[in-house]
Amino acid sequence: MCGAEEELLNRMSAERNLDDEDTFKILIATDLHLGYLEKDAIRGNDTLVTFDEILRCAQENVVDFILLGGDLFHENKPSRKTLHTCMELLRKYCMGDNPIHFEILSDQSVNFAFSKFPWVNYHDGNLNISTPVFSIHGNHDDPTGADALCALDLLSCAGLVNHFGRSLSVEKTDISPVLMQKGNTKLALYGLGAIPDERLYRMFVNKQVTMLRPKEDEDSWFNIFVIHQNRSKHGATNYIPEQFLDDFLDLVIWGHEHECKIAPTRNEQQLFYVSQPGSTVVTSLSPGEAVKKHIGLLRIKGKKMNMRKIPLKTVRQFFIEDVVLADYPDIFNPDHPKVTQKIEAFCVEKVEGMLDVAERERIGNPRQPEKPLIRLRVDYSGGFEPFSTLRFSQKFVERVANPKDIVHFFRHRDQKDKKDDLQINFEKFANKSSEIITLRVEDLVKQYFKTAEKNVQLSLLTERGMGEAVQEFVDKEEKDAIDELVKFQLEKTQRFLKDRHIDATEDKIDEEVRHFRETRRKNTAEEDEEVQEAMSRARAHRTEGKDTSSLISDDDMVVSEEKAADSDESSVPIANRGRGRGRGRASSRGQSSSTARGGSRRGSRNSGRETNNECKFSSRTYKAPVVTPVKNKFIMDAFKGSSRRTAQTLHQSPEEVIISDDSDMEESCLSSFAKQNQGNSSGSGSFSRRGSQNQSKGVNFYDDDDEDEFDPFKSSATAKGNRR
Repeated sequence: MCGAEEELLNRMSAERNLDDEDTFKILIATDLHLGYLEKDAIRGNDTLVTFDEILRCAQENVVDFILLGGDLFHENKPSRKTLHTCMELLRKYCMGDNPIHFEILSDQSVNFAFSKFPWVNYHDGNLNISTPVFSIHGNHDDPTGADALCALDLLSCAGLVNHFGRSLSVEKTDISPVLMQKGNTKLALYGLGAIPDERLYRMFVNKQVTMLRPKEDEDSWFNIFVIHQNRSKHGATNYIPEQFLDDFLDLVIWGHEHECKIAPTRNEQQLFYVSQPGSTVVTSLSPGEAVKKHIGLLRIKGKKMNMRKIPLKTVRQFFIEDVVLADYPDIFNPDHPKVTQKIEAFCVEKVEGMLDVAERERIGNPRQPEKPLIRLRVDYSGGFEPFSTLRFSQKFVERVANPKDIVHFFRHRDQKDKKDDLQINFEKFANKSSEIITLRVEDLVKQYFKTAEKNVQLSLLTERGMGEAVQEFVDKEEKDAIDELVKFQLEKTQRFLKDRHIDATEDKIDEEVRHFRETRRKNTAEEDEEVQEAMSRARAHRTEGKDTSSLISDDDMVVSEEKAADSDESSVPIANRGRGRGRGRASSRGQSSSTARGGSRRGSRNSGRETNNECKFSSRTYKAPVVTPVKNKFIMDAFKGSSRRTAQTLHQSPEEVIISDDSDMEESCLSSFAKQNQGNSSGSGSFSRRGSQNQSKGVNFYDDDDEDEFDPFKSSATAKGNRR
């Protein structure tokens, strides 16, 4: 028996000795991004193959549960194929007859308050769970829509995943832990799903984030916190500093960052450890993604922990290299007529070298993809010209997984005021490049209005509010987001002008509107509330539009239109419309009809029109729906007297909407659809807020010499002394 095999057997024997009735075994993974590039012919199944490996690893190691740190799915609305395969794998590996060896001590109705089944899935009598999965949501698969649902909620409803760490409040959040016990080991699992970094940063600064602790024996718990936010600084407030987190924590599992730094590192100020598992799939061709991918097997016994790195064998290989042409003056002369051909030949040589390394390092795993990802970043500043990347890619189309973007050209901007600094700071450029890659839509909106001409600047709305509305429209397909934000801020401005009682002159109104806009721009907290309120209205209007459309038949539409035609007043579209254009009769372009897209027109029609404008559904009788008037759409409307808003026709421009209210129809057909009651997640009486700190708090590590495992300490007494 060789020395390596003997060492492996000794390590496995030592691990088996650690696995007793008091030891938690937890598989740690974050940012799986299922469904990434699923339509790509080469890379389409990469995420699902790796997910299969992760679940198989959990089954082989007989873990107590799997802990995911967000972004299980890459898309907010994953495809049916991705969702189906995910459910198939969870059912294959996580259901079975193996007993669960730990118990839940906390109030599960608080931990899973947003679920229709507020208890852990292995407590459900209809399910047979062998490996529970606990997960928070990330920024890619966060709750959205009228009911604030996400893909994890579908898995939770199916009993496959325990979704925890949700917080819908934008002002304050209380994080209540899931309390677990296995033998004599007590584990407090805290979780916080992804929240916009700037908003969460402000909540921490205003001390509006509270982590609840058990009232009894609070120092006997091992405290884990799972978070999905920016760890590295991308802006003044666009990240979460580690110092914001409570110092009673023992281990922080940090999701969202894709670079694998899974070995726990100690924060010397807060005295806890941070593990950053990174992503399990390459989603951007950047240096951080080139680090080898791992998942972690975490063991916890009492206040001791041990993290073993497990390399993933099915991840596609990725190699990246940087070339600065100015560093090779002996080879490349920008004035040479054939310098471009020389540069192309040089790049071919570099790519061939990376392919050779990939071939040598390929593990022999039959499930590992054969074609690697290759990236060559070329700085051609200094008078050089780039060659055709399309022609270059044709040489490697059968050998790499990303032939279209193997080479990336960029030019470094020379600093004219620093003539002595001739060297290119490539790391600084790489950081700027990564910031550009991760630039959000709302940031692009802000930049556009900062550089736009004066005649296209916003005069009523703010760049921040418009940016967030566009972000909702692009990322989460909230098609009414921009419209509702404009209406909401317009109504608020009108109320402001009414309260000011100013003269109804155009110059005075413009001045007051600009003043009000600047006040809102400075009050970021109030502006966030406005955006959230507008988004809520958009979701509610879409849902109400869909539901009410199913109550209106074709004959009722005719009755309503004929009555409007007999009147001297103009017809008014329903404000609470669904997605898309309306399909009602006689509706002009730009107006919403009474029937939203997706509304049901099926079923039997009335044989004759009801003279009393009643509509019958089944055995119940309803009055025809009242058409909801549209809100004022002009600032000048704020100065019109209430006497002008009567049932009579007003003398207005053709673009204005005439409001009619002489209908005697009841509103029974358009009954309000109450929003779903949200559970109170503020915690139960069994928790206290940040109790006294543990004077001898510390995280002790098992003694293990394996290079794949993290073990900074040999003595628990030394750790305790350092933590005092």
